[in-house]
Amino acid sequence: MMEKEPRVSLTALISAYGRAYHAMYDSPKIFDDFLARQWFTDEAFSELGAHLAQSLPHFAPEKVADCQDQASALRWVMQSHNAISLSRSKHAEDSLELAVRQGARQYVILGAGLDTFAFRRPDMLEQIHVFEVDHPATQAFKRRRLAELDWEQPPQLHFVPVDFTAEKLADALCRTAFDPQLRSFFSWLGVTYYLDRETVFDTLRSFADIAATGSWIVFDYLDLNAFDTKRASVRVKRMQEAVSRVGEPMKTGFDPATLAKELAHIGLRLEENLPPTDIEERYFQGRTDGYRAFEHIHFARAVVDC
Repeated sequence: MMEKEPRVSLTALISAYGRAYHAMYDSPKIFDDFLARQWFTDEAFSELGAHLAQSLPHFAPEKVADCQDQASALRWVMQSHNAISLSRSKHAEDSLELAVRQGARQYVILGAGLDTFAFRRPDMLEQIHVFEVDHPATQAFKRRRLAELDWEQPPQLHFVPVDFTAEKLADALCRTAFDPQLRSFFSWLGVTYYLDRETVFDTLRSFADIAATGSWIVFDYLDLNAFDTKRASVRVKRMQEAVSRVGEPMKTGFDPATLAKELAHIGLRLEENLPPTDIEERYFQGRTDGYRAFEHIHFARAVVDC
C-alpha cells in the first residue's frame, strides 16, 4: 500500500494505525476509534506494524534488550509514541460535543487524514455537517479505500481537497456547502508542527475570517523548548529525527505564554491552553501501562471573538 501511494502522508497512516492498535489491544480506552483498523488491508496493517516495531532501536535503544520479539517492540513504540494522537483526538471530540451543545452546526476537520468521525458517530450527524479538509493525495487514497470497503458516504459528509501551502482555507471552503453564517467547530490536529509559522497563522486568520462569531478551533502545537536541543526531551528529539527522515520535518513551535496575545491580533480569543501536565492529569492519570502525555505538546482551543 505505501509503495503504491508514495504521496499519502506517512504520519496520517501511522496515526490511523496507532488508533487502530489502541482500540484492538489496550484497556481502558483513551479514545476508541473502533473503525480505524478498516483503513488497512491485512497485508498493509502487518507491514506497517513491522515497520513501527523496527523503529524501536531509534526511539529507545535502551529498551531493545527487553523487547526481543516484534510484538513487545511494537507495544513499547505504541505506548510511548501513540499518546499524542489518542489524547488530542479525545480532546477535540469532547470539545466538539460541548460546542454542539452551544450551537455549532458544522464540523471542519483540517488535515483530516484517515479520520473516521463521520462513520463512527452517526448520532452526531443528526446535528452537524462534517467537512474534511486535506491534501488531495491523502484524500484521494481515503476515498478509494472507502469505495473498496463499500462504506456509504453520508450526505452530511463533504470532502474538501486543499494544499494549505497553495490555497487559503476560506477559498477552499467557499467552493463547498459550508455556510459562514452558521457557528462552526474546527479541529486542526497534528498539523501545525509541519508548517512554517507564517502558514500556520495564515490558516488561523483564514478561519477567523470565514467562521461565524462564536465559532471554535482546537489545535495542538509544540512549545519552543521542543526545538532547543538543550531543553527538548529525549522522546521529542527522537520523534523529530524520525519524521525528518521520512521527509516530513517538524518546523514550528509557539510560546504558550504569548500565544493568547498572538491569537488576539487575528480576532481569536484563547479559551483553553492545556500544557502537558494538565493533559496527563485529564487523559492519562491512573494508567499502569506506558501511555503518558507527551513533553512539549500543548492543546489549544480558541474562539472567534469578533
